[in-house]
Amino acid sequence: MEMENCSLLPDFFLLGISSNPDMKGVLFLVFLIVYIIILLSNVGMIILIRMDSQLHTPMYFFLSHLAFSDLSYSTAVGPKMLLDLLAENNPISFVACFLQFLLVCIFIDIECMLLAVMAFDRYKAISNPLMYAVDMSSRVCYQFLTGIYLLGTIDGLIHTSLTFSLCFCGSTYINQFFCDFPAVLLLSCSDTQVNELVLFTLFGFIELSTISGVLISYCYIISSVLKISSAGGRSKAFSTCASHLTAVGIFQGTMLFMYFRPSSAYSLDQDKMTSVFYLLIIPTINPLIYSLRNKDVKEALVRLRNKMWF
Repeated sequence: MEMENCSLLPDFFLLGISSNPDMKGVLFLVFLIVYIIILLSNVGMIILIRMDSQLHTPMYFFLSHLAFSDLSYSTAVGPKMLLDLLAENNPISFVACFLQFLLVCIFIDIECMLLAVMAFDRYKAISNPLMYAVDMSSRVCYQFLTGIYLLGTIDGLIHTSLTFSLCFCGSTYINQFFCDFPAVLLLSCSDTQVNELVLFTLFGFIELSTISGVLISYCYIISSVLKISSAGGRSKAFSTCASHLTAVGIFQGTMLFMYFRPSSAYSLDQDKMTSVFYLLIIPTINPLIYSLRNKDVKEALVRLRNKMWF
């Protein structure tokens, strides 16, 4: 009987981050400020890297794309979330839900792989600085970037196509503030074991390989740094990696908690808070991590300020 009422193109309703009408106004102001910070900081980071010739290096080339990734998946979710906090009903069409799901999948994958490539870049810069310009040439950087965007897009399309080809014959109310994987699967009356298996296989492979890549790169980095004779040189080498390690730890830790914990530990209300953290808070703090802990970015900001003042 359920399958007879199967709908492949339903309109969904997002229950949002809170059902308390007294809290919605406060949450709107908070997340509006957060989203404005995301826009200004990430767009500012991209512009600064493009404008300052001294930041035209592989490290900052990948950092600009990390900022673009942060901006993209937060924008896929943020504006709709803000509108829903002002409205009583929060409908989202099948197509809009599909696109939101797809963009979040793609750019989360891209961010995972970018963080791994940035760790590899730091390894090359520290372990063999004389060959760094050759090992990480513009051609190599663009090959890395092409592969990252291609793999992210393919993985996102697979997850999205499998999810939205399911039948939805019951409730269309998504207990989330965006179209998220677990929340959408709960609405389907189809067998979702294939979807869950594909998630654990493909996204699990991306997570495992990128985390392994980061750990292996930093094992070599630590080994190389310990061979540096001067304490000042060791300190400088470690300081260039501290901001990246901080960003990796925060992002990957959140991803592992969100998608790879036992099903018995799932809580949609808890998932909302975790989703807010990785979709809106991480894109806010990443530019701060890379600017406050990065001497080159600070100097570039001073040069840009002096140029504008002049």
